[in-house]
Amino acid sequence: MADTLQTYLADRGVHSRPLRRLLTLLSDGPQPLDLLIRTAAVPRRTVEDLLAAAGAQRDGELWSADVDPEQPLPEHDLSPLAGILAGVPAPKRALDHVQADLDTMVRRARWLDETYYLPGAHLVCVGDHDLTALAACTARPELRATVVDLDESLLEYIDTTARARGLNIECLHADFRFGLPELDADLVFTDPPYTPEGMRLFLARSIEALRGPDGRVVVAYGYSTRNPALGLKVQQEVVRLGLVFEAVLPGFNRYLGAQAVGSASDLYVLQPTARAPKLADSGPGIYTHGPQSVESGGTDPAASAALLRLTRGDGVEQPEARRPAWAEPVRATKPVAYDLMADPGPWLARVLLAGPAVRVGALVANNHPDVADQKGQVALRELVDGKYRLTFHRSTPDGKHAVVIAEPVDGGGVRAELLRRAHGKLGNVWREALIRANEGLTKREAKERVAELAPHAEDLGHRLIDLPRHRVAAILAAAG
Repeated sequence: MADTLQTYLADRGVHSRPLRRLLTLLSDGPQPLDLLIRTAAVPRRTVEDLLAAAGAQRDGELWSADVDPEQPLPEHDLSPLAGILAGVPAPKRALDHVQADLDTMVRRARWLDETYYLPGAHLVCVGDHDLTALAACTARPELRATVVDLDESLLEYIDTTARARGLNIECLHADFRFGLPELDADLVFTDPPYTPEGMRLFLARSIEALRGPDGRVVVAYGYSTRNPALGLKVQQEVVRLGLVFEAVLPGFNRYLGAQAVGSASDLYVLQPTARAPKLADSGPGIYTHGPQSVESGGTDPAASAALLRLTRGDGVEQPEARRPAWAEPVRATKPVAYDLMADPGPWLARVLLAGPAVRVGALVANNHPDVADQKGQVALRELVDGKYRLTFHRSTPDGKHAVVIAEPVDGGGVRAELLRRAHGKLGNVWREALIRANEGLTKREAKERVAELAPHAEDLGHRLIDLPRHRVAAILAAAG
């Protein structure tokens, strides 16, 4: 019966926490069924399934089972979180970042650990400037976490901190408007932009990230009590996505800022239903500030004309205007022009990593971090070296705009092939590139060589395009 019981608990996954408490209760002696149900706060059928898996015997109104009590999980020291929070990159206003305070980090970690059975589980954070993954894995090191975020500096900080502390946290890059890496979460935590559009986008991606219907989405969301209509609109988006409010914990989160909502937000626990839909197309306006805000206007016509003119260059073919995207390979036979004026920073590099083997033009803000100074330009050139040769047209057509032209090059070698096949599984692409570059090298030898060269073995199972920029640069350096 022990194997049957362990299999049953494993199948319940993160939701086995209350059932494990029942095993301790049963180990103390016979118990009435109604007490077991009230203690676990789960349906009678679930308790009956547990009793059957444990081989429990009924004697009148009492049930007994020969089981060992569940050993309590050890408490872990959360004091390191103060130092971790102190080093987090500054919040980005254009991404609606507002930093949660230290007490909130601790409270989230403890609540997750007390509510769910985390050893062996997979937590995905859809955006994580509040460092929830670091907090949860510090409280329960047996937990595996994945952070998916747009902010490259944040991903590098979380990645570096997790490795220094031996925490099982993986970092992946995505702009949720354009796609999400393939994931298999038991739990998803997100603190989305507080617009209805932002909430819908982040929740839809959260649904995609779940392993199956037994998963849960935990959301931090706040609205001003002076504007309940906004709260209603957001909650309507939750319902439209086929999510059920399993719990609402008022005032659970506190922030260093966000005074319009009282520097606080509630914690929603959402259960997906069978009809929870996947995300359709989404526009760029999801934030409350900056060029990606819901109210932001379009691009200046003169800047658009300059982009098309420079992308065409000396050729006669009119460039094809494309929306910013990189989740899938870009196919094109004539020049491609991207309007990236809403770029919060990472889009330009991602568009070039995913770009086709044609002339590419990109319109960006003149103060874009990859364009505004020599350091940024050199870093971008080094990143795409072997695929494109870059030319920077600052202050074009005016002081607010700049145009970057990427001219494809015929560079060979392993590095160039990794850049051209950024959407393939990295381990496979790298192995095949080594075989082509080294006559007589076998698949096994190439695989072993890749394992030796790769800075981090876990990266080999992902696509290059989904990895944080600092990891992409390290891989390309190793391949070169």
